[in-house]
Amino acid sequence: MKLTTKILLGLIAGIILGLFLTGSPHIATDYIHPFGTLFLNLIKMIIVPLVLSSLVVGAASIGDPKKLGRIGGKTMLYYLATTCVAVIIGLILGNLFTPGAGLTIPIDASVEAVEAPSLTETLLNMVPTNPIAALVNGDMLQIIVFALSIGIAIAVLGEKGKPLYNFFDSLAEVMYKITGFIMTLAPYGVFALIVPVVATNGPSVLLPLIKVIAAVYIGAIIHSAVVYSSAVKLFAKMSPLRFFKGISQAATVAFSTSSSAGTLPVTLRNVQENLGVSESISSFVLPLGATINMDGTALYQGICALFVAQVYGLDLSLAQQLTIVLTATLASIGTAGVPGAGLVMLTMVLQSVNLPLEGIALLAGIDRILDMARTTVNIVGDASASVVVAASEGELVSIEDIEIAESY
Repeated sequence: MKLTTKILLGLIAGIILGLFLTGSPHIATDYIHPFGTLFLNLIKMIIVPLVLSSLVVGAASIGDPKKLGRIGGKTMLYYLATTCVAVIIGLILGNLFTPGAGLTIPIDASVEAVEAPSLTETLLNMVPTNPIAALVNGDMLQIIVFALSIGIAIAVLGEKGKPLYNFFDSLAEVMYKITGFIMTLAPYGVFALIVPVVATNGPSVLLPLIKVIAAVYIGAIIHSAVVYSSAVKLFAKMSPLRFFKGISQAATVAFSTSSSAGTLPVTLRNVQENLGVSESISSFVLPLGATINMDGTALYQGICALFVAQVYGLDLSLAQQLTIVLTATLASIGTAGVPGAGLVMLTMVLQSVNLPLEGIALLAGIDRILDMARTTVNIVGDASASVVVAASEGELVSIEDIEIAESY
């Protein structure tokens, strides 16, 4: 039985058991959830060394700084464009579903406003003053800049940089192998992670906010099925069916873990082995995407901003909705690497159109349910970007070549 099938079975079994335990969620949280946490910790263990080594190898393999800049420009343009589209889809669904209409829930919590960082502040914070501290703290943007600097320097040095390149190349391969070992535990990890989510947020809790959940999940499906399918078909001449089949394992892990960074090792392996993306492209595009690409989160911002406005009986003008599009798109970069980025971004979006920040408290109970959908979209978006960029650079292997390579 394929690993993807086992993971899906683990997910389904976890949902079923979670429904049985809705009356006793402590059983799920006390006895089952620790195994899920262990699985997550195993994945988190390899994130920093994997991102560092894969980005160094990717930058060094590209070699030409001009080519690296070209690939980086294409990647950023793709991420910003799809994020903008995601917010628009979210706003359209928010207007159609009107999830907050007629809903009245007492608010007993307040949220402190968080201002979006300026472009200057974002750029300055990307450069680490202490690279070792960035590695220890897991500051992904700073790690990316540090790794790219090493990779470019190795490429410029040529033969003198070869020993260091070989070290990082070996480290990356070791991380890939460890990833393979960890993924054998994925069906059990996914099972242990999903049970407490369902048990804690059972049907009775979810029903009052079912329209918000439905809007976010429908938006996630539309964005993936329309935007990403069109992108890989139009720019990479790849069958959408092949694309989604190839990335299904990473998408399943993303859905259950709600962690883009935690899913990165699986995404790297899927796009290289199943979709034919070269290592040099995937090791550059995917770590960058896991840090700054937030299509799913941006879609969620649009829906939730309208939800909060509707709950408070406020009408948002077209200009205010366009402000949401701009703020959510830019904030997707400005909040990169921040824990709980979804909620941080939402405070920025609400503040940009003067909506009550207390409205976030209404969504707190279902945030994990929404996070599962938005993280999955983020991961699928990262994969589509790697396919599109690889195709534009002539570094996308055909399915026939992959099958031939697997036969040996």
